[in-house]
Amino acid sequence: MPARKSLIHLAQFLCHGPTYHSLAMWRHPRTAAAGYDWARPELYQHIARVCERGKLDMVFFADLNYISDTYRGTMDPAIRHATQAPEHDPIPLLSFMAAVTSRIGLGATFSISHAHPFYAARLWATIDHLTRGRAAWNVVTTLNHNQSANHGEELRPADERYERAHEFIEVCRKLWASWAPDAVVMDREAGVFADPAKVHRIEHAGRFYRCRGPLNVTRSPQHGPAILQAGTSPKGRTFAARYADAIFAIQPNLAGARAYYEDIKSGTASEGREPEACKILFGIQPILGETEAHAREKQEEHNALVPLEGGMAILSGHLDFDLSKLSPDELMALRTEPELQRMQTRYRTLTGELLTVREVARRHGQSVGLLQMVGTATQVADQMEAYVDEVGGDGFMLSPIYTPGAIEEFVDLVVPELQRRGRFRCEYTGTTQRDHLMQDDVP
Repeated sequence: MPARKSLIHLAQFLCHGPTYHSLAMWRHPRTAAAGYDWARPELYQHIARVCERGKLDMVFFADLNYISDTYRGTMDPAIRHATQAPEHDPIPLLSFMAAVTSRIGLGATFSISHAHPFYAARLWATIDHLTRGRAAWNVVTTLNHNQSANHGEELRPADERYERAHEFIEVCRKLWASWAPDAVVMDREAGVFADPAKVHRIEHAGRFYRCRGPLNVTRSPQHGPAILQAGTSPKGRTFAARYADAIFAIQPNLAGARAYYEDIKSGTASEGREPEACKILFGIQPILGETEAHAREKQEEHNALVPLEGGMAILSGHLDFDLSKLSPDELMALRTEPELQRMQTRYRTLTGELLTVREVARRHGQSVGLLQMVGTATQVADQMEAYVDEVGGDGFMLSPIYTPGAIEEFVDLVVPELQRRGRFRCEYTGTTQRDHLMQDDVP
């Protein structure tokens, strides 16, 4: 008998703003025709319901706490083209979306760089309670000088940022464990709400943080939220292997994705965890059509809507490097700066050719490097299966080119196709975010 193929995990990528990975999204004709209002909270409740109907693992919000002025030293291009600006805080939306759903996971980004572990532990334990165990926290550090400046600080070196991150999450773990699972007894006759012997201080005194504890939030359903991570650097990968329940990765090339997958799984095992404990979700941008030709037309329409200046601005912000210092027609591969070399490698894998700064910026504005999977629902399902089976797993983070229509189309067309193939769940088998991520077989 052929080997049983594993379940493909799916998460929906969102931002609490007018653009996600695509700078064309806010001005796309199909977005406009839907009466899109990105600031209206009911939109996100609708998306959550759609994704739960599709039995997705989670909806996930990225977040940046700055408007970039890296390109040309001015915020004007970022504001003009909505290059991940504005972005409202997504965390309040999680409870709003939880109120109209019962199973789907609800995740968001929260930077540790300008917060104290006690606040973060309290916030995320509360969200885990409010969502009944469906919370997921994407742990990040500051990546751009603008975000540090908003908090009155200089951008710290990468090594220090990750050293702080390790200690930060360890303090949070201690705080989440400061209430024993059975500490709350609610003995009304005896007048005892909780057993004091089962609530303890943590007395943490480390290099970066001091915290007495205990947390003033009871043990949450998941004993703290599921942990997400998106690190690609060696230190980021180590952090993910040690703590993450899932990783969001951008790897458009199969060989690169396979190498990344094997490295993370090996690192997870080295940290004393089962490799399956950390799922890897590769970012893709599905573009669906009634025929392949129709899908290609939609791809061309979308990609043509991305302005070059916007692409330059968002890429400069992500690199924290001003691309206006370079000629747009210069081959990025000829640059020696490490951040430019990494970006050139990402986009060269898509075409096999060297790209100019202009070409890389346009592609970054289209998808931030996510692989565009284009075709009919059957063809996109074929591409997803081939990618997962070649790489080894585990699934995808889905990013739309227009909203909410592209999300609805994927749920209505591709999800049933994957279910027919036995590659995606037809029903949830658990109730928490970790339950969904740990499910490996389709019942």
